[in-house]
Amino acid sequence: MRKLPLLLSLLLGLPGVAGTRHAYHSSILELKLNPQKQQVELALKVFTDDFTRAISKGQAKAVDLREPRALPLTELYLHQHLKLLLPAAPHQPRVPLELKFLGLQAEKDAYWLYAKVPLPHPTKELLIQQGILLDEFSDQMNIVNAEGNGKKVSALLRNGHEEEVLNF
Repeated sequence: MRKLPLLLSLLLGLPGVAGTRHAYHSSILELKLNPQKQQVELALKVFTDDFTRAISKGQAKAVDLREPRALPLTELYLHQHLKLLLPAAPHQPRVPLELKFLGLQAEKDAYWLYAKVPLPHPTKELLIQQGILLDEFSDQMNIVNAEGNGKKVSALLRNGHEEEVLNF
């Protein structure tokens, strides 16, 4: 008889028991400046259910991240919601950099998304614009941990604060 409430909870998907829901919405972006390869290396960790919800918008059926069709949708989503820009000369616009999606990897209830961004020249500053999942969840927090030129910096991005200048 003790198993009946647990079974019902699993079938109904109650928070905290079913394992697919979580009390907070967040992502973690690990950003590393690699001067030898003259590129920025990115690893973004997102909850599977949250990210699946985001890339499934506008699709006839929900996207499974294990399916091949998830790759181009993931790449498109990253291009739309994650941007890096270089500093520019005074009174000039910042220079956008091209993000190259490399792939994704499952990890329990999350996925790691990998990308790199070639740098045209060495830099000590990057502007990051990250709107990952901000359209989906009003409480979404995007943590950025960056490393470059022997320095480590962190930032917390959320609705109303979607960009940050990272100085290395």
